Amino acid sequence: MNLQSTDFELFELAPQFAQEGALIDARWKDLQRQAHPDKFSAQGAAAQRVAMQWSVRINEAYRRLKDPLKRAAYLCELHAEPVNAENNTAMAGSFLMQQMQWREELDEASTLEELERLATQVAAERLALLQQCGQLLDQQHDYKSAVQQVRALMFVERFASDVQHRLDQMDTP
Repeated sequence: MNLQSTDFELFELAPQFAQEGALIDARWKDLQRQAHPDKFSAQGAAAQRVAMQWSVRINEAYRRLKDPLKRAAYLCELHAEPVNAENNTAMAGSFLMQQMQWREELDEASTLEELERLATQVAAERLALLQQCGQLLDQQHDYKSAVQQVRALMFVERFASDVQHRLDQMDTP
């Protein structure tokens, strides 16, 4: 294992957006077994520290590969197209209008049915964006356009979290 390896190299996966979650999980467990600090107890404290570094690196890679949004952003970064969401917030006007409409609907929602309908719309939009992102990354290799999709997904996931929060509030008396 090489600390400089990409997450895909570390997990022996093709560097692409489409991934099997079960394969990522299985590879993570295998890597964790190989790098577990207890396996290196007979080799001393230095070997255990290195094993701990490996364990941290493996977990970091796992979190990035397992989450489609993080995986997409990582692929963009690997191809010199960083997302830079904190510095670049420009979005298409139609997307911003959709966000504003959703925000209004969320603010005005007073019933469980209204919130569930909004959650369904947001989930469908998330799925569509993930599919578009996968096509841009894996088929078209258009990382610059994929960055825009990743940033849109960040907005959608944040909003989905807000909707879920409201749903959770409705469930509690």
